[in-house]
Amino acid sequence: MRIKKEAEERRNEILDAADELFGQKGFDGTSTNDLLDKVGIARGTLYHHFKSKEDIMDALIERYNINILGAAQAVAADTSIPVVERVIRTVMAMNISHGGSSSKEIMEHIHKPQNALMHQKIQKSIITGVTPILTGIIREGIEQGIFNTPFPYECMEMVVIYANTVFDDDMVPMTEEERGSRILAFVCNVERLLGAESGSLMDVMRMFGG
Repeated sequence: MRIKKEAEERRNEILDAADELFGQKGFDGTSTNDLLDKVGIARGTLYHHFKSKEDIMDALIERYNINILGAAQAVAADTSIPVVERVIRTVMAMNISHGGSSSKEIMEHIHKPQNALMHQKIQKSIITGVTPILTGIIREGIEQGIFNTPFPYECMEMVVIYANTVFDDDMVPMTEEERGSRILAFVCNVERLLGAESGSLMDVMRMFGG
């Protein structure tokens, strides 16, 4: 058990160092030697845990996904927060660009053409992970008379797929003005999908400066 724990600790040390270095120097600007110096390990130890720098980036992305979904689940489970506000907070918790020091590098990395499969895996993870979390909140809203839809899961699936596609800069490039217009239309249509009172989601978004 101790050996396993030490291996996990060493792996996390490498990922922590990579997270910091990728954020400071960029993915391409960080060398294997930078990682070795930062962690203070031999090359063989590094390759025991990761085959390459790209493998480290993949592991970082996986860790970000786990952390972000965990944060979203924590928000969703906090019944002290009003339902509509919880929906917005849960969505905000899932933004990978708020994940840590190397989040910008991670976003650039997954949008490279050669990483299309990785991008697809992340999108699938978001759709399958986010939809059930949001559905639980929507069902609470239905019980409280805030929402009115016979298809809570399907509504959230459509919402997540749309948001995950249209608001992905690599998929649909747009200006800030176009983005603002789409967000407005998106929120208005989500209110209709959920049978919510007109303006209810928009009012909560304004609380967050949205």
